[in-house]
Amino acid sequence: MTTPSLCFIGGGNMARSLIGGLIADGWPADRIRVSDVDTEALARLGQRFGVAIGTDNTEAAAAADILVLAVKPQVMHAVASDLASAGMTRGRLVISIAAGIRSSDLDRWLGGDNAIVRCMPNTPALVQSGATALFANARVGSEQRDQAESILRAVGLTLWLDDEQQMDAVTALSGSGPAYFLLVMEALQAAGERLGLPADTARLLTLQTAFGAAKMALESAEDAGTLRRQVTSPGGTTERAIQVMEEGRLRELLERALSAARDRSRELADQLGH
Repeated sequence: MTTPSLCFIGGGNMARSLIGGLIADGWPADRIRVSDVDTEALARLGQRFGVAIGTDNTEAAAAADILVLAVKPQVMHAVASDLASAGMTRGRLVISIAAGIRSSDLDRWLGGDNAIVRCMPNTPALVQSGATALFANARVGSEQRDQAESILRAVGLTLWLDDEQQMDAVTALSGSGPAYFLLVMEALQAAGERLGLPADTARLLTLQTAFGAAKMALESAEDAGTLRRQVTSPGGTTERAIQVMEEGRLRELLERALSAARDRSRELADQLGH
């Protein structure tokens, strides 16, 4: 079976991570083309991965089976309209990894009746450890769903949403989530230093502890709450620290933070969709 040809419109960090993951998984480099206005970024992609490069979106899309739209949300309308004017989207699967662009708005910009998969990856995709939620509109067939999933799975975990409105919650949880964990890590390291640890020691202990906790959770059949209770000895140091966090209403703070991020995601989608 012939590997579908891919065209990435946009050659930024997320496109680079996807291309790297796909090639590592065995996707032939000669079945991938990238278009971008940044000629230096294109040159780096071509040299590193051996993919075809160019600055003309229409020319790049002409020979593709699947279009991956990886441009900034603010320019998606213009890019999509140009592709539609050139008839470059009819009969092709279109995958969008642009945050905040609803599939209905993108379909309208592309001229209507397009098979669109909207994706919300997160930044750990840059190290092939991402989490991506996908939503397919009604025109996406089962084979196209499999193709979209295989592309995004090259950089980490994938899961499908039945309701596109959930994408705002996904954006709040996993899309923005890496920053939350990095903030906690930043605060833990700083607290360790204030307790007298050298900076390098506090940093390494923080990083390995975060990695170890995530690995424990990933490899266990138990939920996070059960695991936390298992590692919290009654009357011990961990219990005392957890008590302080609970008194500070950490759970309530996180819920408020995610709600704020979800609401902002909706606002941006409304603004970008006009």
